[in-house]
Amino acid sequence: MNNSDRNRDLQNSPLGAGAGRVIGVANQKGGVGKTTTAINLAASLAVLEFKTLLVDGDPQANSTTGVGFDLHNITQSLYDCMVNEASAREVILKTEIPNLDLLPSHIDLVGAEIEMINYPNREMVLKNIIEPVKNDYDFVIIDCSPSLGLITVNALTAADSVIVPVQCEFFALEGLGKLLNTIKIVQSRLNTSLEIEGILMTMYDGRLRLCNQVVSEVRRHFEDIVFNTIIHRNSKLSEAPSVGKPVILYDGSSKGSANYLNLAKEVLQKNNMTKIRQEERILEL
Repeated sequence: MNNSDRNRDLQNSPLGAGAGRVIGVANQKGGVGKTTTAINLAASLAVLEFKTLLVDGDPQANSTTGVGFDLHNITQSLYDCMVNEASAREVILKTEIPNLDLLPSHIDLVGAEIEMINYPNREMVLKNIIEPVKNDYDFVIIDCSPSLGLITVNALTAADSVIVPVQCEFFALEGLGKLLNTIKIVQSRLNTSLEIEGILMTMYDGRLRLCNQVVSEVRRHFEDIVFNTIIHRNSKLSEAPSVGKPVILYDGSSKGSANYLNLAKEVLQKNNMTKIRQEERILEL
């Protein structure tokens, strides 16, 4: 893409946004709301009229089914891009939400790490897949698998930043040090520009004193890198994947939907993408 093309894309992006910010959602600890966050953050950004690509980097393919696709009907997936050299454009699917596309996953992705073991620059495979399409989008959200294996390292190498969901429970910080250490290794060896977008507190129940203690402890440890937005426990968030919809489509008035819209707005603010247009600065007297 030449400079004039890119500048035109920037002008056409909503609110004057830049194009192609890649955000990984990662935590090797399972059950922390990682896939829920990837699906609903991507959907919320799309509803706010930012072109968004959701990349399902988890062999369980929960992000793929969570936006309405039947795995039996998926003919090509991220596995084909990583192992069989299919291009992302061949594999990307449009979802029922305008502005939201999906690069789907499949159980075959389990074998990709073994098949890629002898690849030269094997940590760069996902980056090279995303690179040709990322400027078609304002955001690329990668749902990482709950491990620190080669696919997750690929995601961190491809990403500009990473969101770390942390459950509001007693063992919230367990394993977080290991993940942050992996991020530091990737920063030093593979992706020097990788940033932590933020730590996101999930599954919060304000009635429990423990939840409030955990939030306070995480904020004390990590200060400014913790999102102000907290994701509350919400039945609609739990039910939405069973019908293949992000919560904003399943119940747009729910607490979970409001939480993820707030998170999307906070991500936009962090990336200076909520600037007022010049024509909106003119006040009518």
